[in-house]
Amino acid sequence: MIVRISGEDQYRLADDDAARLNELENAVVAIVEGGREDGFAEAFGTLLDYVREHGTAVGDDEIETSDVILPPSDVSFAEVGREFTGEGLIPD
Repeated sequence: MIVRISGEDQYRLADDDAARLNELENAVVAIVEGGREDGFAEAFGTLLDYVREHGTAVGDDEIETSDVILPPSDVSFAEVGREFTGEGLIPD
């Protein structure tokens, strides 16, 4: 699975990481849908950190299509209101 963090890099994650990535995103979706802005930054940061720590950066010389595109790390709670709802960004 190739995950892009907007404004950063693309990361290659093992298929085994998909379930945990989905769990972390579902936590972000629950926070956004619940209107709990105070917990958003921490949950979203945890999701991004997981991608960075468990993924391998795709080299600049490689051209890969992203399976998932996550918003940039500085995205605000107001900006993600439409993206992190329902099914979210990461397919089950």
